[in-house]
Amino acid sequence: MELLRAKRIAEAGEIVPVTYEGKRVIIQHVDEGREMARIYFADEPEREQDVPVRLLEEM
Repeated sequence: MELLRAKRIAEAGEIVPVTYEGKRVIIQHVDEGREMARIYFADEPEREQDVPVRLLEEM
């Protein structure tokens, strides 16, 4: 996923279908400098982690 698109999704406040390693995730925040996204898994909201934006895929 492109950095700008990830940032727009995070700021939109709406649910956009995004996956990380094949699992649905929600983007909370994007760190442009590090090109990392803070995400949590849709089916495990307590499981948060930072991942490279380039590994996210919009469905």
